[in-house]
Amino acid sequence: MERTVNIDIKATAGFVSDADLSWYESLAFKALDILEDGSGRGSDFLGWMDLPSKTDESIISNIESIVKDWRRDINLIVVTGIGGSYLGAKSAIDALSHSFRNNIGKDLPQIVFAGQNLSEEYHAELLDLMKERSVACVVVSKSGTTTEPAVAFRIIKSYIEETYGRAEAVRRVVAVTDESRGALKGLADKEGYRTFVIPDNVGGRFSVLTPVGLLPIALAGFDIRALINGAAGMEQICRERSSDNPAVKYAAIRNALYSKGKKIELLVTYNPKLQYIAEWWKQLFGESEGKEGLGLFPASVNFTADLHSMGQYIQQGERTLIETVVSVKRSNRSLEIPLDEENSDGLNFLAGKSMDDCNKMAELGTKIAHYDGGVPNILIEIPSINEFNLGALYYFFEKACGVSAYILNVNPFDQPGVEEYKVNMFALLGKPGFESKANELKGRF
Repeated sequence: MERTVNIDIKATAGFVSDADLSWYESLAFKALDILEDGSGRGSDFLGWMDLPSKTDESIISNIESIVKDWRRDINLIVVTGIGGSYLGAKSAIDALSHSFRNNIGKDLPQIVFAGQNLSEEYHAELLDLMKERSVACVVVSKSGTTTEPAVAFRIIKSYIEETYGRAEAVRRVVAVTDESRGALKGLADKEGYRTFVIPDNVGGRFSVLTPVGLLPIALAGFDIRALINGAAGMEQICRERSSDNPAVKYAAIRNALYSKGKKIELLVTYNPKLQYIAEWWKQLFGESEGKEGLGLFPASVNFTADLHSMGQYIQQGERTLIETVVSVKRSNRSLEIPLDEENSDGLNFLAGKSMDDCNKMAELGTKIAHYDGGVPNILIEIPSINEFNLGALYYFFEKACGVSAYILNVNPFDQPGVEEYKVNMFALLGKPGFESKANELKGRF
């Protein structure tokens, strides 16, 4: 059976010695043991580890019932959340959708996101769109008080109630929230919204395989059973104490390179469908490892487009970069480059080749050029873009992230630095109880 995630580290040769790599592999095994036995920092948040194999059938069937209900008359679904509450769902929907989904395929509802920013224009223009459509909302928040999604949901809830009435609003709003506490849970109980639970032991950036991700992905028309099955298969593979474990291999090599002065990891994709997979990955690794003065800085580029903007720096800038390429072995579509009798562009040597052949050669040529320019390259390959393979990829990255963070000896599951800006924002916005902080801040800058 074809492996869903394959790692190739040949293009790191010369940057890390065999002895160094062996040392970091031993550290990765120790970190894996800590994850598996739950003895590390943050062990209260390990619910994601066996989530694929233990997903309850009732969750799937309840999601499917909402899909069936809303498919009758709703053509715009607004998903309200920020960070892990939206990036997983958006990354999967973007990867699996037709690139021009909103212009063709009108039988499927349009999925849009809100509450991931505080832009007045964005949310006002969202209201413009809502006025043209039949609208429902999935609001995702463990607490219900995170500023960005809470403000957006207040606006969307008000519109739905005014447009359809409060009784119909109950049908058109679903909350994904805490099981028993929090402002959103209280509101959902009061109004009678259908709800799904965000498990207490699963943090936001690890939540794509909970209803946080599964519900929007299913509403977009995709097979969440296949997604879960792909993740469940990878769950078994990433548990193995073996050098063939892709999570162990990836965590070991990226930390070995970090020890040699590489400070920035670029996640590279060659398919624009994967752009938001990179955005999801940046939060996963940045929020899990970036603490205590440690951690590779996660960044991303989409080639070949970004070769025309970032290629010069990558080739000849400061030599602190690692490239990790997420490569797709087979395209889901076939498109051949035609012959042009006049050959005015000089490209007839490409006639008869597929677009994907050209993309693959661009990938290989770029890898060689950047390697020769001093940039080590890690290759992560999946067979194709589908639900099963994406489920495997999500789980692989989650497990590798846990292992990698424990190699650094940081807690992968907290984010104390995130609270700093929130306190400042609350004070400057006039939240009761933050008056002294507001006075202090207003004298700055």
